[in-house]
Amino acid sequence: MSGERAPDPARADYRHFLAIQTRWMDNDVYGHVNNVQYYSFFDTAVNQYMIERGGLDIHNGTTVGLVVETGCSYRRPLAFPDVVEAGIRVARIGTSSVTYEVGVFRRGEEAVCAFGRFVHVYVDRETNRPVPIPEQARAAMQAIAVG
Repeated sequence: MSGERAPDPARADYRHFLAIQTRWMDNDVYGHVNNVQYYSFFDTAVNQYMIERGGLDIHNGTTVGLVVETGCSYRRPLAFPDVVEAGIRVARIGTSSVTYEVGVFRRGEEAVCAFGRFVHVYVDRETNRPVPIPEQARAAMQAIAVG
């Protein structure tokens, strides 16, 4: 093992973007966006896309996507009043699960500030048991899939 890390993802590696305004309260005592907020950016970008394109009905749908895994690598700080551009892509689609990859960029910049994974498992709302990904959702995922 050489100890070298893989290159950071580039803006062009992502298929869909959502602009998110940082808020005053996102900054921590060190003057930058606190690490926990990045997970909110991930969640917001993925769910906004699935509501708009994948038919996700967060109030009345019979299936819901539950987060079962997340991870984030941080490269450059953000601070209020930066505008985040969160890019998403799908790395893997299974029968009942999907792995999203999310890149967080400062508006207009090429260098990634943070990137990570976000895994949803689709379950029946009533039983919480895994179910196949609905076709409209699967089509939306395939539209931003890579590899």
